[in-house]
Amino acid sequence: MSTGIDEARIDDPGAIGELDASGMLRAVATSAAQIRESWASVHDAGIAQLADEGRPRSIVVCGMGGSGIAGDVLVAALGSSVSVPIVVHRNAGIPGWVGAADLVIGVSCSGSTRETLAAVDEARHRAARLIGVGAPDSQLAEVVGRGRGVFVPARQVLAPRASLWALATPLLAVAATYGLIDIGDTASVDELPVTLELAAARLEQIAIGCRPDSESFLNPAKEIALAIADALPIVWGSGQCGPVAALRFSCQLAENAKVPAVWGALPEAHHNQVVSLDGLDDDTDDIFRDRVDDLGSTRPRIVLIRDDADPASMELSDSTQRLADSRGLPVTVAAAEGESAIERLASVIGLLDFASVYIAVLRGVDPTPIRAIAQLKG
Repeated sequence: MSTGIDEARIDDPGAIGELDASGMLRAVATSAAQIRESWASVHDAGIAQLADEGRPRSIVVCGMGGSGIAGDVLVAALGSSVSVPIVVHRNAGIPGWVGAADLVIGVSCSGSTRETLAAVDEARHRAARLIGVGAPDSQLAEVVGRGRGVFVPARQVLAPRASLWALATPLLAVAATYGLIDIGDTASVDELPVTLELAAARLEQIAIGCRPDSESFLNPAKEIALAIADALPIVWGSGQCGPVAALRFSCQLAENAKVPAVWGALPEAHHNQVVSLDGLDDDTDDIFRDRVDDLGSTRPRIVLIRDDADPASMELSDSTQRLADSRGLPVTVAAAEGESAIERLASVIGLLDFASVYIAVLRGVDPTPIRAIAQLKG
């Protein structure tokens, strides 16, 4: 193990609590509650009235960082067969083609993200339909109100990156309102649609299995953390949900564990990133030697996020595993589970969110502070 990795910490609830003084683990454990609370906010905001306006030509989701990833969750949940183009825009301003026929959704957990505010304000001037998701009584709420849009208040849970499901649930509700995704019916506004209920139940199950007092040999998030805490993670995702989960995990590794990671989507990564594995191979040497020890504390490890809902995705994952095995590279697998894309997203994102915090614990790092971001904002 590299200097700073202390395996004993991960099974010591006292040590975990001391390092995670701000409660990032507790925040991650609220994911299911976020879905339930956010669904209630959706109804109170009156999103159902959007159906009266008809479907927009396109949907542009504007957001940055831990807020912007909610748009990627929406895209993954809808899949490639959706009939309306969905664009996740991470910058100030909006694409030149956006106009009155389009829907622009601004997502900002704080409600004050500069780039998101600029994008939504420009969309307002172009008479685009507007929806805002973020902190109540915020600048974003004000801009959306000036554009006669719909605003859904979302409560921040410690940090934007820990509030993913509070931000993503309204976007899924919007898609369902326009008939772009079937999330099931409810008997009353107090109940979740069946698809969201199953996702929330999955997140609750993960929170129980990954709690701090669950020992590492029984805790799947701790198991993943122990495997990659001293490695350079190469995170690849397959299928409908794997690529977004890979992006999410790489961001969580950066913000929670303060660890850099490479991420990619299959099959695209098979056409470029995979060649970097050749730099770890030496054809003149013994091909049967164990290269893991040679690479020391910077050894790469592939984290393969599998979404095997279709045979093509399964083959991509299998071929990646075979390639890694041929080069003696270790692979950690996280497999998506569930009937719907939303539940499968929850199954891997929920697990890997916990793993990113446990990696911080192993490395002796407080997962909550983001000093570099604060410095750049300053």
